[in-house]
Amino acid sequence: MMQQETAPVPVPSKKTKQPMECFLVQPKETKEDATKTRKRRKKKITDILAKSEPKPGTPEDLQKLMKDYYSSSRSVIELEELKLPDSCFLKANDLTHSLSSYLKEICPKWVKLRKNHTEKKSVLMLIICSSAIRALELIRSMTAFRGDSKVMKLFAKHIKVQEQVKLLEKRAVHLGVGTPGRIKELVKQGGLNLNPLKFLVFDWNWRDQKLRRMMDIPEIKKEVFELLEMGVLSLCKSESLKLGLF
Repeated sequence: MMQQETAPVPVPSKKTKQPMECFLVQPKETKEDATKTRKRRKKKITDILAKSEPKPGTPEDLQKLMKDYYSSSRSVIELEELKLPDSCFLKANDLTHSLSSYLKEICPKWVKLRKNHTEKKSVLMLIICSSAIRALELIRSMTAFRGDSKVMKLFAKHIKVQEQVKLLEKRAVHLGVGTPGRIKELVKQGGLNLNPLKFLVFDWNWRDQKLRRMMDIPEIKKEVFELLEMGVLSLCKSESLKLGLF
C-alpha cells in the first residue's frame, strides 16, 4: 500500500527539458548579435580611416621623420649633418596631379635632358615606391611624360640583381622605378651610379589597402634612410639632385 508514493519521478525530466530549450534558442541570438557588432565595428573603423585622408607631403615631413628615426642613435652634430637643404626640394604634389602631370611640372625640360643622357649604369630620374606592384602601376601611369624614355623596373620580384646590373651596363636608362631595398642593393654592387641622378621622387602620398603610406612601413622607411646616406644626401647638398614628394 505505501509503494504508490513513487509517482513524482517524471518531474525532474520536465525541469531538464526546459533549460535545454533555452540553450538552443540563445546561440542563435548571440551569433546575430556578434554579426551586428562586427558590422558596427567595421563601419566605425571605416569612418575613422575616412577622416585620416592623406595630406600633401612637405619637406618638413621628411626632415622630421629622419630626425625622429635617428634621434636615439645619433649626436646633435650628426643629426644636423643629415638635414637636407630646403633648396633641394621640388614643389610637392598637392594631390590634384597624376604622375605624368606632376613630373611635367617639376621637370619641364625632360625631353632635352634625356636626349643628352648617354651614361650607362645610371638613371636621370628615380621614382621610389613601396612595392613591385605599385612600381608597375606608376610605370603605366607615366606614359604621357616618359615618351621614348628608356624605363627600368628596379624591384626584387621575379628579377635578379645580376640581371638588372647587366641591363644597366648594356644601355643608357633614363628612368628607374622601384623599391628602396633593390635600388640600395644595386648601388652597393656598383651596378647603379647615383652621381648622374638629377631627380629623386618619392611616392609619398599613396596608401595601400591598410591605408599606410610608404614611410609608414618600418622596413621601407629604414631602407629609404639608408639609401639617402649612400650618396643621395651629398648630392642634395651639392645641389645637383632635386627631391620630389608625389
